[in-house]
Amino acid sequence: MQPRPPSSAIVVGSGIIGAACAYFLAKRGISVRLLDASAPAAEATGAADGAVSVASKRPGPMMSAALEGVRLYGQLADEGLLAGAFKRRSTFIIAASDDECTVLASHSAALESAGVKVETLSGDRLRQAFPVLSNQARMAVEVHGEGHAIGYQIVHRLLTASGITVDRDTRVEGLRLDRSGQRVTGIDTNRGRLAADVFLVAAGSGSASLLGLSQVLTPRKGQLLVTERAPALNAAMPGAIMSGRYLLSKGSQKAGYSPPPRGLGLVIDPLVTGQFLIGGTREDFGDRRTNDIEAVSRILCDAVELVPGLASVRLLRSFAGVRTAVIDGLPLVGRVPGLENAFVATGFEGDGICLGPITGQSIVQLICGEKPSIDLSFFDPARFGSYGAAA
Repeated sequence: MQPRPPSSAIVVGSGIIGAACAYFLAKRGISVRLLDASAPAAEATGAADGAVSVASKRPGPMMSAALEGVRLYGQLADEGLLAGAFKRRSTFIIAASDDECTVLASHSAALESAGVKVETLSGDRLRQAFPVLSNQARMAVEVHGEGHAIGYQIVHRLLTASGITVDRDTRVEGLRLDRSGQRVTGIDTNRGRLAADVFLVAAGSGSASLLGLSQVLTPRKGQLLVTERAPALNAAMPGAIMSGRYLLSKGSQKAGYSPPPRGLGLVIDPLVTGQFLIGGTREDFGDRRTNDIEAVSRILCDAVELVPGLASVRLLRSFAGVRTAVIDGLPLVGRVPGLENAFVATGFEGDGICLGPITGQSIVQLICGEKPSIDLSFFDPARFGSYGAAA
């Protein structure tokens, strides 16, 4: 028997995941209350690189989810919800050494085997397609059908369309369970107790203490840079650049491969503003909120070596953020083990922007007893056993 959709829901966390969940709940006529300990998009969503991309994925559940994520972005843009906020473009993965060429050839074959449209460029073809690259670029794989979205803009679109006002500065302090211990009856916050039919936790690192996930979730820092506007150089780039080294910094090449404590990759994304977003790092240590000169210098040097024209473009700002990762590399999306009406969607690390809307759509389908748009079995929170939810 298919369960009846709930009449009310509380969503904890107003980053892109929580905002997407709230949007798809509200779209079904479900009364939604969206809480945040700070403000919308104040954490990882506001410090994301904006890649709506499958380029760095290996075939498997994350690639399958990302393909559906990119498709949904395009659909929502065509329907008007995300029109102008989603920029369609290719990603060019660039190899600058023999080793990177070998890795990139293997990765390109894997992408193609999964149905991703790719094109290999080298020599004169590469220079014609991407004239601003330096001679260090030996080979490129163009991954077609990709895109870019600025996280806080997507959150704003979703909240505006759903008519939801976020309860800011509202910290969730614990869950209240019924006598059976299998159903959440309410949540305690610094502003009092709140009740609903369904509870969905999408609070990033804040999900750890609330659901007893401190051994499962881990923070991962990333540093990014933004330049001034350089319209001519920006227009000469037919898509985003991803260095072959980025694949290794992300641990994309081998199952079970763990990136070093500080992975330094390179992504150069020409923004619709005429600026460039340049990144980035994946770090398991250090001050989570600040940049350091070593990382910024290395990123800028690598960027200029690959795109010499950037040497005359000023850096406007650098920023850092913390992404929430899961110890096995897959997010947690589904019902909280042992609780009938509590769900969680967290642990996306750098993939939250790409997977935000498709995750929101899929988990709401799950809540309403429908088949989700993506296979959530790989992301089932129950793979880590039962949780010690705070109560």
